[in-house]
Amino acid sequence: MDNPYFCLLLLLAFSCFSTRVLSWRHDQQYNEGKNYEGSSDLINLEYHMGPVLASPIKLYIIWYGHWNPNHQAIIRDFLVSLSTSSSFPSAADWWRTVRLYTDQTGANITGNIVLSGEYNDYIYSHGTTLSRLAMQSIIRTAVTAYGGIPLNPYSGLYLVLTSSDVRVEDFCRAVCGFHYFTFPAIVGVTVPYAWVGYSGTQCPGMCAYPFAWPNYSGRPPSNGANNIMGAPNGDVGVDGMISVIAHELAEVSSNPLVNAWYAGDDPTAPTEIADLCVGVYGSGGGGGYAGKVYRDNWGNGYNLNGVRGRKFLVQWVWNPVRKRCFGPNAMD
Repeated sequence: MDNPYFCLLLLLAFSCFSTRVLSWRHDQQYNEGKNYEGSSDLINLEYHMGPVLASPIKLYIIWYGHWNPNHQAIIRDFLVSLSTSSSFPSAADWWRTVRLYTDQTGANITGNIVLSGEYNDYIYSHGTTLSRLAMQSIIRTAVTAYGGIPLNPYSGLYLVLTSSDVRVEDFCRAVCGFHYFTFPAIVGVTVPYAWVGYSGTQCPGMCAYPFAWPNYSGRPPSNGANNIMGAPNGDVGVDGMISVIAHELAEVSSNPLVNAWYAGDDPTAPTEIADLCVGVYGSGGGGGYAGKVYRDNWGNGYNLNGVRGRKFLVQWVWNPVRKRCFGPNAMD
C-alpha cells in the first residue's frame, strides 16, 4: 500500500504557509530537560491526525563533501543497527520506543529500516556554504545524476550528511540537524528527508555533547567526574552525529509532514518526541547531566550496542506509554 505521507495536497497546504524546517537545537540540552527524564505534568504531546512512517523505510544516504571512510562506516553501522538484533540494550531496542507511535489507523511506525543506497557528492555540487533549502537541491542532484540513487516517493527517506568543511545555515549557531519534506517544484515529488552536519571541527561543544564541553554552559558535562566523556567510536564529531541522526530519524518518522506527533500549537515550531529529551542519555539525566550510562574498557561512554560490536551513545526519546523520556538502558 502506498504511504500517505507523500500526499501532494498536504504538501501544498504546508508549503503555502511556511518553508521552515524542524530543527535539533543545541541549546535545549541545558535549557530544557531540567525535570530529569521529563515530566508528564508539563508535557502536552498530541497527535494531530497526520501520517507516520508505518511502511518499511528505504533509507538513502547522500554524503556531501569529502568524508573519511572510517567515519562513514561508523554511521552505516548505526543505521543498520536500528533494525538488526544486537546484545541488549541495542539500537534496535531504542527504536522500539519510537515504534510506539501510531497513525489514525493504529499502524505503528515501522521497525524495518533498510539502507538502500548511497550517493557521494564529493564535488560539492552546490558549494561549501549552504542554505537550509539547498538540501532539497542536493537531493535532486543525487537522484538525477548518472549512477545516482533512485527517487522513491513510496518508501524513500533521504539523509543528507555534510562533511566538516561545509557551512550550513544556522549550523553550530542554532541547529545541529533538521528534518522536513521536499517540494515537488524542486525535487519532483514529496519525500521526507533529514540533514545532519559533522561538527567535530566546527562546533563539537554545541553538537557533540557530551563528548565536548559546551562553551555556553560555563561548565563541562556532569558525568560523575571532571573529565570529559570519551567517544565510544573514537571520533567526537561522528559519535556526536550519531545521536543527532537518531534524533532526526525519530522525529521524521513520527512527524513527517509536520501534522502528526508534536507538542505545542504551532506546527511550524513544534516540540517533537526527541526534542523533549535532548541531553538525556540515561537514568537521572537532565539539566546538564547526561544520566547513568555504561563505560567501555577505555572508559568511553555509551548506552546502546550495535552491529559489529559497535557501541553508541544516543539520547532518549519521549515514551508515550510511560509519559517520560526513556531508553533501553533505563535503570527501571
